[in-house]
Formats: sequence, structure tokens, C-alpha cells
Amino acid sequence: MSGLIAAALPVACTAQPPADTGSAQTSTIAPPPASAPAQPLVTGLPDFTALVQRVGPAVVNVSAEIAPRRVARGQAPGQDQIPEFFRRFFGDQFPTPGGPGQPGPGGPRGGGTSLGTGFLISDDGYLLTNHHVVDGADKVTVRLSDRREMEAEVVGSDEQYDVALLKIDAKGLPFLRAANAGLTKPGQWVVAIGSPFGLDHSVTAGIVSAVGRSNPYSGQQYVPFIQSDVAINRGNSGGPLLNTSGEVIGINSQIFSNSGGYMGVSFAIPIDLAMNAAEQLKETGSVRRGLLGVQVQAIDAETARGFGLQNTSGALVSVVSPGSAADKAGMEVGDVIRSVDGRPVNTSADLPPLIGAKAPGTRVRLGVVRDGNKRDVEVVLGALEGEVASAAPTGPDEDGGAQASSGNPLGLTVQAPSAAQRRQLGLEAGEGVLVTAVGDGAAREAGLRQGDVVMAVGRKAVGSPAALDRELAGVGAGDTVMLLVRRGGGTQFVAITLDEAR
Repeated sequence: MSGLIAAALPVACTAQPPADTGSAQTSTIAPPPASAPAQPLVTGLPDFTALVQRVGPAVVNVSAEIAPRRVARGQAPGQDQIPEFFRRFFGDQFPTPGGPGQPGPGGPRGGGTSLGTGFLISDDGYLLTNHHVVDGADKVTVRLSDRREMEAEVVGSDEQYDVALLKIDAKGLPFLRAANAGLTKPGQWVVAIGSPFGLDHSVTAGIVSAVGRSNPYSGQQYVPFIQSDVAINRGNSGGPLLNTSGEVIGINSQIFSNSGGYMGVSFAIPIDLAMNAAEQLKETGSVRRGLLGVQVQAIDAETARGFGLQNTSGALVSVVSPGSAADKAGMEVGDVIRSVDGRPVNTSADLPPLIGAKAPGTRVRLGVVRDGNKRDVEVVLGALEGEVASAAPTGPDEDGGAQASSGNPLGLTVQAPSAAQRRQLGLEAGEGVLVTAVGDGAAREAGLRQGDVVMAVGRKAVGSPAALDRELAGVGAGDTVMLLVRRGGGTQFVAITLDEAR
């Protein structure tokens, strides 16, 4: 039967040459199949029985009890308020504001229990789970595979990595070993063990879908997630993601879901990052991360053209915080960071995990492109204290600077901000021009609007309407110009390509 099928395949899958009409013969779309079949790249299906028997005893159930309390108004939005989203997953019993027996935000909150999973990393009772499993808990109980229950101490917990280190008072326990997370590759088999919906020691398997995934919705910019198609549901939080050697490659943390249930896209925190956090939590009770002191943005094809870059790889620096590590090292707005200590930065999302994983005070070497030239910049990292904040821009006021005409090629009408506006916008004297009107054309199509502050044209800072017009004077039809624009809490480059007909 297999021979008949193989014989039929060329008829169904290859183009047949036309009849000879005297013209040149048309080639087939693909070469004919080889006479001997190629060696299969995948054979058989794995049997995970031995793996589960070996590592299963080190996986535990985590129950976090939350006492009744009042919650601050506006905290903890319900699941229906979250759009299509990377969801963290709790057990069925976790209380949500506005649920049965609970008023909405601002009212009294009933107690409840968060159910999750964890796994032992030492024989003397240290174990890992997710921060969101134990966050706010008044009492945490761990149930071992032999049904023993013990109250656990939360040694430390880190929201950014979503990792918590717990300790139970026991000795001689089975524990899991960490894999080299750098060896994790898409396509490899992986296994998850956890307590979905409170069902202890449920085993699911799948493959790694991708590594180094960023998650813009979770706020965890320092985590390069491992994506897999392993079935993960509520209650799996904090459980191990294992390779076929029974080593932990990650901690199951989130799923992508419209409904809150499994949809084939699961995310795990790489184990090397989690273990680094665990060591810091054990030693100091907190996690410290390196800080470069820049804001970066992605590079698309239009931005690359505007800066004369050959490709779109790297992270474009749109803000250098005064006095930061990057500022002290001579980093400039418009620099493109392509590597950190030789590790490539392909997108802007690659940079925060590489920097955040290093301790404050670490000396790093950045591969930078500036004005088309490659250079190395050495930076001694600072300590991450919080997010860089900037004031929200507003529209013009009556005591603003002199208006500029909209005669520049972009059709922008701007003014020098008044002293009051500078204070509100966080601008220094002679820094930036305020957009008061945007004419029809490329700038409007690119999204510029009244109230934006133009800080620079390319790498050239502008501090007056005349300076802006001067920098735009040579821009013509078909050219792409890069404007550094401040809006709300962020500053980034905007690529504007003038219409050929303009």
C-alpha cells in the first residue's frame, strides 16, 4: 500500500511538462523525488513514564490563603476588563472583585484561596513558584506528593520576574535540577507537571514553540519567555516545564487566552533567570537589576531608511536619562544598540532582559551604530530603581513663544514653549518645539498631533521654530525624515516619508 501511495505522489504534487509544440520545454516547479526516501528526522513518539516517576515527587501543590480585607479603589480589575491578553492563571477558588459574594473595587473583599504549583530545588525545603500565586497571601501551605502538608515561609518574591522563593521545614526531600536554559530550542519535547483546577500532579506534554518571547502586556519586560504548546490551565502557575532529561527549563507562568482557558500558547520563565532571582531572594530578600538609563524603540523599514541603516535589527535609543550609566558612557539619542557583551540585540525587546539580568555595577560592552559607523561603548550599569517618568504635553497657551509658519515641508506649525509649558513638560530652556497645528500630509498620516513636542530632527536637537525649519529645509519629495517626538510619558522617533507628489 505504501508503494502505491508513493507512486501516486509525483502525479498529484508535481507540474507536468506541456506537450512538445516546438518551444523550449518548461521546467517543473520542484525537482522529482529521490529514488530512495530520505532518512526521517523524527522517529516514534516519546514515552514520559520514567521521567514522571523520577521527577513527580519534587512537584508540590501551593495553597495561598487570603484573609478578608478592603482593597483600594481601582485595584485588581476583573478578567472581563482585560482584553485579549497573556493571562496569569490561578486556581478556581481565587477570589476576583465583583465575583459571587464580593462587591466591586473599593468595597470589602472576602477572603479566598489561590491554588498553584511549585517545585523543590533543594533537599532542605527550598522551592519555587510564581509571585502571583503567593502575592498578598496571609498563609501559604505546601502539600507534598506523599500528602504531607506544611506551612511555608515566603523567603522573598519578585513581581517583575514573577518568581517567589518559599521554604518549608523538612529534610531529605526530592528536588529538581535546573537545565542550561541557553540550550532550549524550538521543536524540542517538553513536559509540564502541575495542579490545573486543583487536580494534583497532572502531566501534559508538547514542544517548545519559541524562545526569547517578549510580553508587552504583562509589564515583565525583563523576562524572555519560553513559549510552548503544552496544555496549561489555571492552577498550573509556578509548576516546572521540563526537558526529556527531567531538568527544569522554565516556570510555567502565563497563557495567551480569550477565555482564560488553554488555547495552545503557554509561557514559561527561563530557569536560569528564575534561579538567579532565587539566589538573590535567599541572600537579600530582593532582586536587583542593572540599569542602562535609556528608552528604546523598535526599528521598522521606514525608520531604518530614515537613519540610513542597512537593516531593522537593533534597539533605537530615543531617550538618554541625564546622569544615568548610558549618559556617563557617552550614549546619544539616535544610537542603535546591536549587541550586549557580544549577544545580539535583534529587536528593542531583546535589550531589557540582557541588561536586567546583570547586577548593578557590572561593566558591559555595547555594540552601537552611530551615524552609520559601528563602535563599542563600555558602560558601568546603575541600579534599577523605577521607571523614567516625563510630564504629559499639553496644547499651546497664550504666553507661548512666537508662532512659526507651516511653510516647512512637513506642514507643521510650531512654537517655542513658554516657561510654564516647559515646567509642565519637563523641558530645559532651549529644548524642543511645541506642535500647535498639523496640516494635511505626511506628518498627519504619521500620527503627529497638536501638543506633541519635537525634540530633534534625526540626531540634531531643535529648540526653536527657526531651528526646526532649518533642519527640514533640505527635505524633499520621497525623503524620509526622523523626528524625535515627546508625547505623554514617552519619547520616540517617528519616521515621516514625504509624498512623491508633494
